[in-house]
Amino acid sequence: MTTQPGAPLPPDDINRNLTLVHFDDPMLRHVSIAHTILVSGEQTGGRYCLIDMLVPPGGGPPPHRHEFEEMFTILDGEVELIFRGQPYRAGAGSTVNIPANAPHAFKNRSDKPVRILCMCTPAGQEELFLAVGDPVASRTAPPPNLGQAERAGRIERAKALSAKYRTELLA
Repeated sequence: MTTQPGAPLPPDDINRNLTLVHFDDPMLRHVSIAHTILVSGEQTGGRYCLIDMLVPPGGGPPPHRHEFEEMFTILDGEVELIFRGQPYRAGAGSTVNIPANAPHAFKNRSDKPVRILCMCTPAGQEELFLAVGDPVASRTAPPPNLGQAERAGRIERAKALSAKYRTELLA
């Protein structure tokens, strides 16, 4: 919620609590698409979500766009980004902000996992990941071994749910 310049700040919302997490907390929700929901929209009043992504070699989302801002910092490794059709590289220590509605994708072209800390504002993207992925035991747990039909079904499920989560898959 934004106030007008010069207006007094609104009072503290005492119904909102401090959120303090560690990425290996067993109480966090880990999803088989190698994502751990660190801070959910439920915890931030819908303002943002924070996701720890462990992107395997060759992994990354297909071209897509969404009506919320997405910012991520590469903690370890390097990804190839495609933003509005133009290629970029982002490595450890880089922070990238994807404006709302801009077409983009990224891929891990290396032979090692890439670790990314991703924030979406407002929240909601984490709910799509939870709806499409399968729960796993930990941040580094391997995903279930899916056959070709199961992978195709997951893609179809993501396409069917994408509009609900303000996302459009472009490929």
